[in-house]
Amino acid sequence: MRKTGVIETGAIMAALALVVGTATVATAENFDPEGRFVNGIYGAQSSYGTHFSPGYSRIPRTTVSFDGAYAPGTIIVNTGERRLYLVTAPGQAIRYGIGVGRDGFRWAGVTAVSAKKEWPTWTPPAQMRRRQPGLPAMMKGGIDNPLGARALYLGSSLYRIHGSNEPETIGQAVSSGCFRMTNDDVIDLYERVRVGAKVVVLR
Repeated sequence: MRKTGVIETGAIMAALALVVGTATVATAENFDPEGRFVNGIYGAQSSYGTHFSPGYSRIPRTTVSFDGAYAPGTIIVNTGERRLYLVTAPGQAIRYGIGVGRDGFRWAGVTAVSAKKEWPTWTPPAQMRRRQPGLPAMMKGGIDNPLGARALYLGSSLYRIHGSNEPETIGQAVSSGCFRMTNDDVIDLYERVRVGAKVVVLR
């Protein structure tokens, strides 16, 4: 009886060793210390974070008919609709969901894309830091950065069209005047738009 017990115990230990060994191999194969999987989808990022949750807008990106005498490549931001349109051809545009400025922070006008940046650094303006003393003086680009994966800078202002680390806010009026998008949407827009592109912001 004792001998049988020893044999049974040995068999169990061998099985456990096999399972542990398999798990170790699988973990080693899936380990991605350099974030190659994330970088392959979203482009190189800083080491500010190691996990990326892009989220998906409740407002799907789609191609729509679009009336208006705007040249292809023009961006039209319709604050009231909480939509952004990129004109791709006469009578046609790609429509994206956006988050817009809250009450007291909305604006309208005509400007242009003055710069494009991947994983932009965020430097909260002094006025914002006075309203929210807990904000950092500067935050490096990364997955926790409120500007998200890409940013299109508008003229010489502090306003941007940018990604977000809060995709659930898309479609809401919550910003300080910038226009936020999900990271997957802003990456799509970023790849289609050139520096100098006209931007029309409507109320």
